[in-house]
Amino acid sequence: MNPPNREKVLAVSAGWVAVVLNVVPGLGAGYLYQRRWTAYWITSALATAWFVAGAALSANAAAGTDPDNQLLGLLGLLLLSGITATEAGLCVKRVRACLDQSSTQ
Repeated sequence: MNPPNREKVLAVSAGWVAVVLNVVPGLGAGYLYQRRWTAYWITSALATAWFVAGAALSANAAAGTDPDNQLLGLLGLLLLSGITATEAGLCVKRVRACLDQSSTQ
């Protein structure tokens, strides 16, 4: 018996679970569910860079925290989670369509 390949594992995963996991906790948890390690590490690196940039900017700002900086940080993380959630859902659809097409031929 052959172990399932990467595409089959991705095709049988629930796309909505990956989308929800990328939105709710954010930071690419849906990629862990899909076993897409490269996408997870890229997302983690981007989120970490966003946190570091926010910390550096707040250290250079005045003693009080600026609400605009907080809003910018939140919007950046929301944008990251939205993009990763959309990409995770589309990837499942793309792999399923490819496997369906190859099985009909």
